[in-house]
Amino acid sequence: MSVLASFGSVAIYLATYILPFLFVLGLVVFFHELGHFLVGRLCGVKIEAFSLGFGPELFGFNDRHGTHWRVAALPLGGYVKFHGETQEALAQDGAAAAMSAKERAVSFFAQKVWKRAAIVAAGPLANFVLAIVIYSGVFYVHGRSILLPVIDSVAADSAAEAAGFLPGDRILSIDGTRIDSFEDMQRIVQAASDTPLAFAVERDGKTLQLVATPRRRDIETPFGNTRAGVLGVQSRAKPENWHVQTYGMFQSVRLAGSETWYVVARTGSYLKGLVLGRESADQLSGPIRIAEVSGEMAKIGPAALFNLAAILSISVGLLNLLPVPLLDGGHLVYYAVEAVRGEAMNERAQQFGFKIGIMLVTTLMIFATYNDILRLTRQLMHWG
Repeated sequence: MSVLASFGSVAIYLATYILPFLFVLGLVVFFHELGHFLVGRLCGVKIEAFSLGFGPELFGFNDRHGTHWRVAALPLGGYVKFHGETQEALAQDGAAAAMSAKERAVSFFAQKVWKRAAIVAAGPLANFVLAIVIYSGVFYVHGRSILLPVIDSVAADSAAEAAGFLPGDRILSIDGTRIDSFEDMQRIVQAASDTPLAFAVERDGKTLQLVATPRRRDIETPFGNTRAGVLGVQSRAKPENWHVQTYGMFQSVRLAGSETWYVVARTGSYLKGLVLGRESADQLSGPIRIAEVSGEMAKIGPAALFNLAAILSISVGLLNLLPVPLLDGGHLVYYAVEAVRGEAMNERAQQFGFKIGIMLVTTLMIFATYNDILRLTRQLMHWG
């Protein structure tokens, strides 16, 4: 019975966390690599392999163009292998010299610099497109829950109390920006910690002007703690204060674009704050935390899981655009230098850059995984 129970626990864990994680990560990685693939094929480059995952192949097939599509055992990434990806690698084994003119024409290294840059940039761009498509579909099918910006309670000794907010106040605008939902207010407040904001508030049929300075606090997010501005007000989902707003296709796409830009701006702000020491590195998460959050989102429903996939897709797109050798952004820097100089950087400089890039990316992965393990250990100690 204990053996059966153990198998049952493993099956439940797989269904609850691993499968949603593989779905979310696989979707994001597939579309990232698909961006490289499609633009590469459009540019006339021969593609030798498209791999979802690394390591030993689980299954695969060849298409009519000679590309080998494969699914590998380690699902933490993927790659597209272009024919003659680097001139240096081919030169080392003499393959470049042995190439015919026809082979060189379909080789990656023989393409003009703008084509190589377009192929590399297409991966991160595909991540942003995927996010917009997901958000558009969610908004079009499910609409959006709108909680009116009506204050039900004001925390003691908070920025809101100091500014004179009272229960029953409805926030109309912040610094001239119209506020239609409590979420709109939260997003502005969280991004403006320790910065005075001018609120237009409706109270007893009259419009008042209040000035409040959100205080920087650590708040809990699905990916960990982050520092953000806190006003100190709450709103409850009373029947008269919330509704589901539906959208047409055009409105859904426009709203999806705004949502994608918001995530980009918040992520960029976090990274800037991290460099300047204003943000905590505790929010950096690795595969363990992503799997955990994937399971929690799957419990809520498909829309929540797709929403997580959109956020992760944007994060992957931004991460790959960082000017770090080994990432797409590093390659784009090399191509920019080549475009200015009229020739590629020498092999020694490029290899040195790639070594630095490997060190930085590996350090980031180790640190993110350490955060995951530390967070998981704390949870287990709390449960114990």
